[in-house]
Amino acid sequence: SHQRADWSSIHERICPLLIPPQPCLHSEKDRKHSTEQLLSRQKSIVELALSRAQGFLWEGKALEALPAALQALRGRARLFGWSSVQLVPVYLLLAEASTGTGNLRQASKYLSEAEWIVLQSPECGAAVRSTLHRGLGLFCAAQGKLEQALYHLANDVYLATSAFGTNAIEVSGGYFHMANIFLRQNKMDVANSLYTEV
Repeated sequence: SHQRADWSSIHERICPLLIPPQPCLHSEKDRKHSTEQLLSRQKSIVELALSRAQGFLWEGKALEALPAALQALRGRARLFGWSSVQLVPVYLLLAEASTGTGNLRQASKYLSEAEWIVLQSPECGAAVRSTLHRGLGLFCAAQGKLEQALYHLANDVYLATSAFGTNAIEVSGGYFHMANIFLRQNKMDVANSLYTEV
């Protein structure tokens, strides 16, 4: 069942991109070209896996998103290393998918990995930190910790505004999720105000 899930989630799509081992290349030019081609294919596989995982999440298919997101994580780790900021968006996808399947413990582990990378990367920009706070906010909301969720989502809005500007579409997600929480708290005026902002 795991193999079938992996196949339909991502492997069916990436198999055509995999290339067999190259014969022994004698010239430096051929070796360089082969390495560049391999790197390009690896990047294509990662982007396809990320796109598939995000697509499944948007469709509400969290279980199907997991194999694709795990493929993206392995690929990005191979390309950039396990401590790279490039892994943060993938960990957040994995956390969202795990939350969607009800596996909050695994989601917490993925969020911890993302948070650790951000804390260890002083060069990490506001845009990445914004997505981290959004992931933490959604996780807290799933746990029913609504005040903590609002704290993280407010940080998401602040950081997204710093990175993209006050009227950027990237900011609207934070407002939307905050509005949903205020709606759960029966604070209709605040919720409607935020929905209007979105």
